[in-house]
Amino acid sequence: MENFNLSLKGKVVLVTGGSRGIGRAVAVKLAKAGADVAINYLRQRTAADETVKMIEEQGSKALAIRANVAEHDNIHHMMDEIEEKFGKLDILVSNAASGVLKPAMELTERHWRWTMDINAGTLLPLSQHMLPLMKDGGTIIAVSSLGSIRAIHNYAAVGASKAALESLIRHLALELAPQGVRVNAISAGTVDTDALKHFPNRELLLSESERRTPTGRLTTPDDVANVALYLCSPFSNQIQGQTIVIDGGYSIMA
Repeated sequence: MENFNLSLKGKVVLVTGGSRGIGRAVAVKLAKAGADVAINYLRQRTAADETVKMIEEQGSKALAIRANVAEHDNIHHMMDEIEEKFGKLDILVSNAASGVLKPAMELTERHWRWTMDINAGTLLPLSQHMLPLMKDGGTIIAVSSLGSIRAIHNYAAVGASKAALESLIRHLALELAPQGVRVNAISAGTVDTDALKHFPNRELLLSESERRTPTGRLTTPDDVANVALYLCSPFSNQIQGQTIVIDGGYSIMA
């Protein structure tokens, strides 16, 4: 490869759930690489405004869009806003997530459907609406978690939804590769974000994860953002349909 440049100058990115945590870290990292970035948020307007400011401080254009990515009409309008402002879309980072943290035997049908729709179901309409905006190929990245392959207390619905997400990644990769679209997922280990505050055993989870991680520390949002940047770069041209685990070696431990 002759071009050893990680620049994303001229690229347009959408990061769903981009107002804070991993989404914010990815949005700012890609802006530092030169991309213009749209972020999606649902409730945290103040946090979204803060992220927009951080993106603009990198010299990039920014756009915050309020939308519920579980609603297909919202996705359609969001893509319209991106097309109006930027004229195209090169990179999608599907990061927005939610879900019900309960034992499997306590889950209702509503709990199950909501979790599956927001974590796995939304990637398909996002990809379908994005494709017409891709002028010359592109990149799709979904953010998953180790719950897709490991059993975690109270994580049945979320874990199953992440497993479905990773399966969809493989099928989209197969279909979209001929059109020059790379599709991959990032599976993060334990990351201390606001989402973790919903776990009743948060402190124990953090301390045990740190103790069991070979690198001796937890994964950070910036660690995840670094991998996202790599997957958006020419260096990852032959990576297709894969789930990249970034957990400091936690998942290799018996």
